[in-house]
Amino acid sequence: MLDELLGRAELKDRIAELEDERENLKARFEAEAERRREATRKKQDAEERENRLEDRIEDLEGQIERTEKERELEFRGVETVREKRLREILSRLDSLQTNEEGVLTAMVEGDGEPPEAVREAFCERTSLVSRAAPCLAVTDDAGLLSIALKAPLSPEPFVTWSDRVELDRGWFLPEGEFAFALVRSDLFAMGEFSGTDRESFTAFESDVKGDHSKGGFSQGRFERRRDNQIAAHIEKCKEAIGNRESNRLIVVGQRTLLKEFDAMAKRAVDATGDPEQALESAFREFFTTRLYRM
Repeated sequence: MLDELLGRAELKDRIAELEDERENLKARFEAEAERRREATRKKQDAEERENRLEDRIEDLEGQIERTEKERELEFRGVETVREKRLREILSRLDSLQTNEEGVLTAMVEGDGEPPEAVREAFCERTSLVSRAAPCLAVTDDAGLLSIALKAPLSPEPFVTWSDRVELDRGWFLPEGEFAFALVRSDLFAMGEFSGTDRESFTAFESDVKGDHSKGGFSQGRFERRRDNQIAAHIEKCKEAIGNRESNRLIVVGQRTLLKEFDAMAKRAVDATGDPEQALESAFREFFTTRLYRM
C-alpha cells in the first residue's frame, strides 16, 4: 500500500522487467558466443582437413612422380651366365680393389624394402635392386659399378662396405662335397658331387598314373590312387636321400613336392628326359646365375 502511494511499486515492476531483459540479453550473448566458438572450431577443423588433404595430394603426386621415374628406369642389361662365363665375372669382381669402404656388397631379400644403406648407395636405382631381389647387390662409391646377381646358394642377408666385393664363389658355383637330388612325381635322380665331378648316381622311376581317362576308376577313386602312389614315391625318395654320404643337400624338381624335403637349398626346375639326362639338365639350370646391370 505504501509502495503504491510512493510510486515504488511501478519502479519495482520496471526493475523486474529490466532484470528479465538483462537475463535474456545475457542468454542471447552467451548463445552467440557459443555459436561463434562453434563456428571457430568448425573453421579450424575445416582448415586442418584442408591441410591434411593438401599433404595427401602432395604425397600422392610424389608417389606418381616416383612411379613414373621408376618406370623410366630399366636395367642396362640382363644376362644369364654359367660355368666359364660365370667364373670369369666372379674373377673380375674378386680383382676389384678400392679405398677403405669404397664398395658396398649386400644380400637383399626378396620381400620388403631394401635396407637403408642399400637405398642410400643405389639412390634412384633402388627400385631395380628390388626388382632383381633376392639378389647380391654390388656398387661402389664412384658409381662405376652397379650390378645384382642371383646366387643359387644365397647366404643370409647382410650389408657391408669394404675395400673389395665381399662374395663367396660357393654361393654361385658347385664347390665341395654335396648331394644333388631331382624329385618329380614319377622320377627320382640323385648324384653325389665333389665340385662339378659326380661321384655316384642313384635313380628310379615310379608308376604314377597320368591323366584320368574314361572307364575303369571314377575320378575320385583315380585321384586317391594317384595321391597314394605319389606318397609312396616320396617316401622312397626320402629313403634314398637318407642313405646319402654327403651332409650338404640340394633338392630341385616339381614345385609341389619340394616342401616334403629338408635341404640347404631348394628350387623348382623343369627337367625332362631319362633320369640321368634330367639330373644333368637340373644341375645346369640350378647353377645358373642371372646378372643384372643397373
